[in-house]
Amino acid sequence: MKKIVFIFFSLIVLASCKKHNDGDNVFKGPDQQFQGGKAWTWLQTDKDGHPEMLAIAIDQAALSSLDPGTDESHEALDGLSLKLHSKASVTPFTHALLEWNPHGHEPAGVYDKPHFDFHFYIQSEADRLAIPLYTQDSSKFLLFPAPGYLPASYVPVPGGVPEMGTHWVDVTTPELHGQPFTQTFLYGSYDGKVTFYEPMITKAFLDANADFERAIPQPVKYKVSGYFPTTMQVKKESGVLNVILKGFVYRQAS
Repeated sequence: MKKIVFIFFSLIVLASCKKHNDGDNVFKGPDQQFQGGKAWTWLQTDKDGHPEMLAIAIDQAALSSLDPGTDESHEALDGLSLKLHSKASVTPFTHALLEWNPHGHEPAGVYDKPHFDFHFYIQSEADRLAIPLYTQDSSKFLLFPAPGYLPASYVPVPGGVPEMGTHWVDVTTPELHGQPFTQTFLYGSYDGKVTFYEPMITKAFLDANADFERAIPQPVKYKVSGYFPTTMQVKKESGVLNVILKGFVYRQAS
């Protein structure tokens, strides 16, 4: 009888763990509706709880049902705020923002191809949502982080986006030198702080690449101490697209 009770109790404990843990040290955020399918986030840690990977995932149903858009307005469709698992507090990131741009966006001839924006936010969602129209109040858009808090090759894109902030682009990225846009890595800022990390990737590139990695240009200073990513990866497995930040390194606040 004691043996049966022990087995029953063990099964309950295991079932409870699986509700929160998608595998060994993999912690999934909640599924959310995206296009005709689902999107979510997940975190992988090492045995000591240190972050190894943080990802946005999109299932095949969503990828197969992307809205082509009805005009050339360059408006993002299904801008979706994604929650992170509570274990992701070991990273500086608080939430993610997934956007599908069926006609791309400005500048024309550069980023006007169908693509996704994968924002990983450092600031809180409440602070992000409070960012106004640039034409309403540009002061905090123009309050840039001090030198060193962004990679040396990055410059601000003129203007700013409400509920996002100022975007910063790498001046060495190939699409700014006559090459077709495929993928790039942006940073964001607002009110003098770095606020997001952003892989920006065309649908064509994602369709053509099942596994891709690139280095993330690094700043030399950080406002807060913590684990920051050094690599971005695209990985397609079992019909799921994963856009991953990885290679986390502990940085000391400057």
